[in-house]
Amino acid sequence: MPPVSQLMVPLPVKSVPDSSNVGAELTGKLNKEEIMKWLAKFYQRREIKAAAVENGIDNYIYHQTYLSFRKFCLEDDKLPVDLHVTLSDIIAGACHLDSLLPYFIRHAKQAFPHLECLDDLKKISDLRLPANWYPEARALTRKIVFHSGPTNSGKTYHALERFFNSKSGVYCGPLKLLASEVYYKSNQRGVPCDLVTGEERNFANATDKSPSSHVSCTVEMVSVNTPYEVAVIDEIQMLKDPSRGWAWTRALLGVVAEEVHVCGEAAAIDVVKEILMSASEEIEMRRYKRLTELIIEDASLGTLDKIRPGDCLVCFNKQDIFWSMRQIEAMGIECAVIYGSLPPGTKLAQAKKFNDPDHPCKVLVATDAIGMGLNLNIGRVIFNSLIKPTTNEKGEKEMDTISTSQALQIAGRAGRYGTQFSTGYVTTLKNEDLPTLKRLLSQHPEPINQVGLHPTAEQIELYAYHLPHANLSNLIDIFVNLSTLDDSLYFICNINDFKFLADMIQHVPLPLRARYVFCCAPINRKIPFVCSMFLKFARQYSRNEVLSFDWLGRQIGLPFSCPNTLLELVHLESVFDVLDLYLWLSYRFQDLFPDASLVRDMQKELDCLIQTGVAQLTRLLINSETGVSSGTSQAVEAEENQHVPSAKKTPYFHNAVNIVNSISSHGRIADRLLSEGLLTPKLLEDLKTEWQREKDNETAHETVCTVTSPLSTKRSKNEMFKAVKRINRKRVK
Repeated sequence: MPPVSQLMVPLPVKSVPDSSNVGAELTGKLNKEEIMKWLAKFYQRREIKAAAVENGIDNYIYHQTYLSFRKFCLEDDKLPVDLHVTLSDIIAGACHLDSLLPYFIRHAKQAFPHLECLDDLKKISDLRLPANWYPEARALTRKIVFHSGPTNSGKTYHALERFFNSKSGVYCGPLKLLASEVYYKSNQRGVPCDLVTGEERNFANATDKSPSSHVSCTVEMVSVNTPYEVAVIDEIQMLKDPSRGWAWTRALLGVVAEEVHVCGEAAAIDVVKEILMSASEEIEMRRYKRLTELIIEDASLGTLDKIRPGDCLVCFNKQDIFWSMRQIEAMGIECAVIYGSLPPGTKLAQAKKFNDPDHPCKVLVATDAIGMGLNLNIGRVIFNSLIKPTTNEKGEKEMDTISTSQALQIAGRAGRYGTQFSTGYVTTLKNEDLPTLKRLLSQHPEPINQVGLHPTAEQIELYAYHLPHANLSNLIDIFVNLSTLDDSLYFICNINDFKFLADMIQHVPLPLRARYVFCCAPINRKIPFVCSMFLKFARQYSRNEVLSFDWLGRQIGLPFSCPNTLLELVHLESVFDVLDLYLWLSYRFQDLFPDASLVRDMQKELDCLIQTGVAQLTRLLINSETGVSSGTSQAVEAEENQHVPSAKKTPYFHNAVNIVNSISSHGRIADRLLSEGLLTPKLLEDLKTEWQREKDNETAHETVCTVTSPLSTKRSKNEMFKAVKRINRKRVK
């Protein structure tokens, strides 16, 4: 990050309003040209620069203060009396130029208030001993048990058994799905348990809504003030997550429990020991081995024709999912589909269909969303690819091979203990990926060296007290810049999403605490519809106007209908995210978000519509490709790439460019488009008719390209774009 001084925005400095100009009455009016000349000399003096450094003023602030001080002296007609007299004496030669230094320093501290409180700011952002933030946990002698093992080793099972048998307990899971699963299991076993997630709280005792002794929650929601007998922290290796790692660090150090059971990969053992050593706590190790055998097949699948019941094809982008599903269902094989943006209910419905031995669906096509949170009866995991798109610190997309940890997590889903698949198998679709997969699965995950921390609302409020004119995004930058931490053990979690939301609502007048809460909202900033609704929520809240169910319905376009195209399905998924956002805010601002129960009911109905759409995904794809919408690629881009500033291009034209680039080296256009499902026979006939009409109007000397000729000239590309767009416009009408 840049030096902290460059994060500071200089404040305008004005003299105290006064009806009289005492300085002018004493010494007369100042000559502005003389002031400019002497201030320039003052600025260039080495002695002045050295004195400024002694007062904490670096080169950047020195220059900015000079510009502000010069403007103040030249434009303000009523300068402070002492400054006016000093300038007059300097111009008259009655005193030395260096006499301006105290006024310059005073001006610098007015323009840059942090100069007065820099030591206090550094103390607030001292993160070297996070264990001391939780005095209630430090007051206990906690017993820490680390359950270490791979996927399907029973580590979480043993920890949960202790949870179920305790007098009181809390389970901290990485996903709402896992928290919900423990909530249902606990209540089924006769152990009353509440569910607490970012969006809701369900009480086991629904009549009087009294809190139960057991709680299942997402890790961000765990209380660090409520005492428990047993706490279970699942997927502890998530300490290293660049965005959410702070929540596991907080739970590990802060949960007030006599016994703390952490479950996860062996890669986290050393770093957990280091963290707990700072709290003077010891750890008891329990290691587990995989309960079923996992075999890497000697040959790749090669073709989807070899898919068999119990297979799960893992893809890392939606286009691969949709293409693979079309190919599999074209062979008469029904398959379930799971990807990250689907609502939890839809994921569970698809998982239930796949797990049901009496259901004809025997194949699953999914993203790495299956890595945690779902119990799936998978016999064999097939990696469609080992390359996964990621986003770097600058927000740019990158393609990289999956990590050893990711490969082990996903492959380990094959051969679940207690199912008909007593042995799990894993392979790749492509021959060239199999050696890489074998190498990844033969390795151990790299040991975790650092865990995440995040500034708290209280720390930011203290910063705002000292820097009342800085905006929230600026306060966060200053905090991170001034923070002191043991970088051999900790790192500051990624705050780009937080700053993005802070900048989005900067112009909305909100109290600091409310602004901080809004910026912590878990939304996907890539989806414009969700971001626009977030902004509307903030504006409505700032006006102290109730966000009622009726108001929300008007904003999201009630009523909904079953999706007929892929674009409509993607839109319903984004609406579901908006309802999640409403529920998340209603948990924190109940007075202005009062209709949580109605929204939750609407969300259940919307989930059913999305489930129906996913169950008919093949039909949606066909509708998308026959002119009802603009195609599969556009639907995927609508969710994944809308943050890219390319709005001036029409969606279909953007899609056509991708098609042209992807097929330029693959022979006949029509064959390629038909084989990939991007063109139907009917649309092909319409294209022929359209282009034949253009051919008749061409002059005899012009070369005319038909749909079956090679795509070799720029003219043929443009003609294809125009024809396709015209036909689709007609179909939409």
